[in-house]
Amino acid sequence: MSQFKYSVGPWNVHEGADAYGPATRKTIPFEEKIKRFKEIGFDAVQFHDDDAVPNMNELSESEIIEEAKKVKALLDKYDLKAEFVAPRLWMDQRTIDGGFTSNSEKDREFAMWRAYRSIDIANALGCDKIVLWLAREGTLCYESKSPVQATKRLIDAINKMLAYDENIKILIETKPNEPIDRSVCPTIGHAMATSAASIDPSRVGGLLESAHAILAGLDPASEIGFAMAMGKLWGVHLNDQNGMKFDQDKSFGVENLRQAFNQIKVLVENDYGKNGEYIGLDVKAMRTQKDEGSYKHLENSLKIAKMLEEKALRFDYDYQAKCVAERDYEALEMYVMELLMKG
Repeated sequence: MSQFKYSVGPWNVHEGADAYGPATRKTIPFEEKIKRFKEIGFDAVQFHDDDAVPNMNELSESEIIEEAKKVKALLDKYDLKAEFVAPRLWMDQRTIDGGFTSNSEKDREFAMWRAYRSIDIANALGCDKIVLWLAREGTLCYESKSPVQATKRLIDAINKMLAYDENIKILIETKPNEPIDRSVCPTIGHAMATSAASIDPSRVGGLLESAHAILAGLDPASEIGFAMAMGKLWGVHLNDQNGMKFDQDKSFGVENLRQAFNQIKVLVENDYGKNGEYIGLDVKAMRTQKDEGSYKHLENSLKIAKMLEEKALRFDYDYQAKCVAERDYEALEMYVMELLMKG
């Protein structure tokens, strides 16, 4: 039986549209997705604020909470938990220049309104985590923003969230680029520094996504290990990526199997999940998939993760110690490859 609990977002089952082409699959109703997630074997659902309350900008604060409570009832119906809520600050006209780091004070106020409402929604859904994917918190034109001021504005926004709710935890999901050119907080190391600069570092941690680390030219397992060493890995999004190009969100392990193994291995070795953390599988179906294949990428990713967990549990640490003592890393590499390639 797996030591891990897994989560997924409703956006991970999508219509197949991309920047260069229209949708290729039909829209699946929200409840149907939730029901299928449970059947596949997921334990929790990730939310953007407007996944839970789609028309939130048109509602009062009390109405937003009431709508979120309806989603909580739906989760309860299928015995699923909410893992986190993330303010979606990159799809609004008021966040073209960023939310928390916008050059417009009015737009920064709107970003904070969404952040506060995300906290309200999280409370209604029964979770205590807010994820910040800082999609447009950076710049396309370097001279348009001061990196010093932008960083201070981000820390100020986090401090305001911490003050708004004394129980909420904030997870910074790092990414170096796309859709902006230069991110304010591109790596887990930056997230740790931002945490340390906040008014309550004990409530600010990190969320590492495999593809985002690869886009930064870094090894995902090493980024995971760094955050765990700091006691700050409060979430992971496992997926895969074919090189340093656009964010692909490919099924976990399909491009870099050994890299995927080492991500699972470091999580196993350090008892990830002991404090209730989830492994998120942030993967997207290929655009070529037909309607009936809308969930196959999730099924495959979950299967691969569990297969790699079983291999991590079989890892021969005595043989590893022998190879290390003899400085025979070639033998150790071959052992790992045979472990992965044999049944």
